[in-house]
Order: sequence, then structure tokens, then C-alpha cells
Amino acid sequence: MSKFILTRHNVLHLGRAMYDSCVLNRYTSQRFVSDLLAGLTVGIIAIPLAMALAINSGVDPQYGLYTAIVAGICIALTGGSRFSVSGPTAAFVVILFPIAQQYGVGGLLTASIMAGMFLLFFAAMRLGRLLIYIPIEVTQGFTLGIGILIGVLQIKDFFGLTIDSMPAEFHNKLAVLAHSLPNLNQHDTIVGMVSLITVFGWPKLKRIFKGSLSKIFTCVPSHLPAVILGMLAAWIICHYTGNDDAVQTIGSRFTYLNEDGTAGHGIPPILPHFSLPWNLPGPDGQPINWNIETIQNLMFASFSMAVLGAIESLLCAVILDGMTGTKHHSNSELLGQGIGNIVAPFFGGITATAAIARSAANVRAGATSPVAAIVHSLVVLLSILCLAPFLSMLPLASMAALLLMVAYNMSDIKGIAKTVRTVPLSDVFILVICVALTVFFDMVIAIAFGCIMATIFFMRSMAKMTTCRDLVETGKLHADKVPEGWLAYKINGPLFFAAADKVFNDIIVNCNGKRGLIIDFTAVNIIDAGGLSSLLHFQADLQRANVTLLMCDLQYQPLKTLVHAKFQPVEGKSEICPNIEEALIKAAGIGTIQEKTQAADPAV
Repeated sequence: MSKFILTRHNVLHLGRAMYDSCVLNRYTSQRFVSDLLAGLTVGIIAIPLAMALAINSGVDPQYGLYTAIVAGICIALTGGSRFSVSGPTAAFVVILFPIAQQYGVGGLLTASIMAGMFLLFFAAMRLGRLLIYIPIEVTQGFTLGIGILIGVLQIKDFFGLTIDSMPAEFHNKLAVLAHSLPNLNQHDTIVGMVSLITVFGWPKLKRIFKGSLSKIFTCVPSHLPAVILGMLAAWIICHYTGNDDAVQTIGSRFTYLNEDGTAGHGIPPILPHFSLPWNLPGPDGQPINWNIETIQNLMFASFSMAVLGAIESLLCAVILDGMTGTKHHSNSELLGQGIGNIVAPFFGGITATAAIARSAANVRAGATSPVAAIVHSLVVLLSILCLAPFLSMLPLASMAALLLMVAYNMSDIKGIAKTVRTVPLSDVFILVICVALTVFFDMVIAIAFGCIMATIFFMRSMAKMTTCRDLVETGKLHADKVPEGWLAYKINGPLFFAAADKVFNDIIVNCNGKRGLIIDFTAVNIIDAGGLSSLLHFQADLQRANVTLLMCDLQYQPLKTLVHAKFQPVEGKSEICPNIEEALIKAAGIGTIQEKTQAADPAV
């Protein structure tokens, strides 16, 4: 029943961002024009990126376009961030490519559905706020690692290398690329360099040109001129060499079957259509052998996809909140991402999430509601119908140049350099470890290990902050207020498992030959199970040493913990006092009784 309530609560948020934006704020024709222009801008950016990301994920380029269309519309309508633009993203490449190589399109799309189900589960359990518990050094570490992997994957197409199959291990990839690099294709390299220089240099041109020309360089995304100039360079090379295949293009690498059985090249001018993903062929063109082992392998991969999708979509929503001054609904965003990733594979879409670069461009272009994201998807749809032959002419080296720029941007080199300069050495260690684990093992392993290490370092720091001080030595109490033979200490900080033993060991060393001990708990706001266990052992040790323990000024949580543990005060042995003054009076009374007892019987 509780799960139903949680799920229903998330369902109530379906379309809430759309409702807030369009209904409560009175959607006007002026806002529609702004959304239309923003959607056109982002759609133009998304077309080459969607194809490039699909190619790097191990599938034909049209699957990236289908993702931008179907998932883009579904998530815009049901997500919790009104400005997010969803589709294929670079972060997924390192996870999707091995799946496509091993299980083909059918396995990849089935894993995407599983990832969508995991996202729905995350939303039902209201895990959207857990993003704040992932340290920044962990996030920067695995994004840099993903950026490195994506950058390495582009070397093959950028230089036109002839490599039959790319190894799975990172160090073997480097070895194969280094071995093949001397045989690079100079024509592909020239096209790649033209596109790379354009995509990085285009934004800088606005500093050179003034006036209206500067606005052109600001408004037109660098992807468009990079692709156009890359195509122009490819045409010139093919024309002067007399070889139409001098430069590799989407049309030269990818083929499809027409309805009459003939082969077509490049992008098929066919809209997304419904099909069952698990019936699609595997990597060898044959149906996938579905068994328990296959499902288990895809389950682990889909969980990685869901975790990465959740992190990236929520990070994107947080960034957009900062840009627009709005507030997203984290669990609704996870719900929308889950719905989009379940629906899209039935129409040929691969795994999707909110794309930070495209979403930021959406905001900068003037978007005011999810209508802009829907327009972006419709622009991609029209490109399939009207521009399929043109898209088939895009050089693969230009696609690689675009993804090299994406890899560089997501790596956030400047942000990491600032982090390294300003944070403690332990955080730098975590960042480096996360980069290494992402590159050589797996992103989920990197996140899990990074969070564990961050937690351990944090607990160590907190344990160092928990201290005990003699109130007389620190000047908090005058020596004449403390009865003879008594000690008065104050504990500062939480008493948890990593700190309690050390604190009580430091105190008990000084209790030899003493009559009693007063501990001020004013600055102890929490005691966990480990701290409680250490306290009870400490109490028992004092009783064996015939030292009276008086605890005072216990806060609500520590006192509640002692009550739940059925702590029983013992008259004259271990008692709880409301404050330090009452504890001193109690100690004086106990001290008088002890003196009289010793005077009557010196053997005591």
C-alpha cells in the first residue's frame, strides 16, 4: 500500500511543469513564438549530435534521431523540469556501445526499457533528492572519465583509421589506435580538423566582429557551421581527387533496406514506427537467445544506465534552475525520464536523458515552457522526412569533431582545476580514483567507490572534531567548585562509532584513583549505536574502578537513545543531572558521604 501511495504521489505530478508554465502563467502567443524559435535552434543542434551519439553507441544514426523525437516529446510532457531537452547524450556512449556490440539493437533497446523501469522505481521511492548526497569530486571524477573515453572513441573516425573491431579494455583501445595511427586517412583528417577548428573557434569570432555580425556568431550554434564547412571540405576533396569515397560519410558506412528490397544508403526517410524491441535482431542479424544469463547481464547494464540517466537529468535540472530562477520537481523528472525510456524503444529510440548542453542552449535561445522541447523533437522529425539525403552526406570525421567538443565540455577541465587547487588532498584523491575507475572499469563502480571513500574521509574528519576537555584546565570551571577527587569534562561533537571509543579512552586514563567524574553533554547532539555501546562499556569500567559517573545537560536525541536502551541510573554510581550546577551539588553530596564512609572504615 505504501508503494502505491508513493507511486500515486508521483503520478499526481505528471505534467506539473507543463501545467505551471502554460496554464498558471497564461501561455500567450508571444511565449509560443519564443518557444518556437528556441525549439528550432535546439533542433538544429540536436540533429547532428543525435546521429553522432547513435553511431558511437554502436547503432545506425537514425536510432539517435528516433530517440530525440519520441523520448524528447514524452519527457517534455511528463518530466519535472520545464526547460530540459532530452535525447541521446554522450555520457551513455561508454555503456551502450558494449551492449550493442554484444546484443545488437534488440538487446540495447530492451536494456533501455529496463533502465526506464528502474527510473520509475527511483521515482516511486522518491530518490530524486539523493543527488545532493553525491560529492562534487565524485561527479567531476566520473564525468571526466566519461569524457576521456568518448574522446578516445572519436580518434578512429576523426583520422579515418581502418580498425575492424575495437577492444573493450581501455588500454587495449589505446594500443590498437596507436598501432593504426600511422596509416591515417589524410582526407578524413583534413575534414575532421576543419570541423574541429570551426566548432571551437566559432564562439571566439564574436570578439572580433562587432555589431550585427557579433550577434550572428552568438545566436548560430557552432555545430551548424562546423558540419557545413566539414561537408564543403569533403566535397572539395572528392571533386579534386575524382573519388566520391575519398571521405567517409554516413551514407558510405550505413545502409538500410527499402520496401522493394533494394538497399539504401545513409538515413532512411522513414518515421519511427512501433515494433517489439526484443524481437529485433542481435549483432549477427539473428534473433537474440533470451535466457536468464542474458537478462541478468542486461539487468546490470540497465541499472548503470538508469543511475547515470538519473544523475545527469537531475544535474541538468539543477543547472537550469540556476539559469532561470525556477524550481524543478526531482521525482517528477525521474518519472518522466522513466516513461520516456520505456516508450522510446518501442519506436526505435535508445536510452535518453536530459542533455545539459542542449537544455542550456534552449534557455539561452529564449524557451519559456516544455513546448520548446516538443518543437525541437518536431524539427528532428521533419529532418528525417525532408533532409534524409542531405544528412547522409555528413562526414564521419565531422561527427567525431562534434563529439570531441562534447567530450571536452563535459570534462569541465577548468572546474576540476579549481577543485584541485581549493579542496583538501583527500578530495583530490577521490577525484583521481573516480577518473581511473570510470576509465578502466565501470561508471557505477566509480560512483559507488567514490561515495564510500568520501563517507570514510568525512567520518574521519568528524571523529577528529569530537573532543573532550577538562573544564577546570580550560577555565570553564573554577577548581574550588569541583569537589576534591572529582573530575569535570565536557565532550564536544557527536558521539558516533568512529569517535566514541577514543574520547572515553582519553577520559578514563585520568580517572585512576579518582572518586567521581562529571561529563557535560551540552555539545553532544547525537549518539549512535556505536557511541551508546562505548558509553555503556565506559560506565561499566568506571563502576569496576569505584568511580561515580554524573552525566548532565543531555540533549534530546542522546537522552532519547539512553531511554530506548533502558539505561538505569544507579544511586551513587551513575546518575543523570539536568545541568552542570546540579551535577556539582550532587558530586559534593556524594563526596561528603564517601569521606564519612572512609573515616568510619579506612579499609573502604
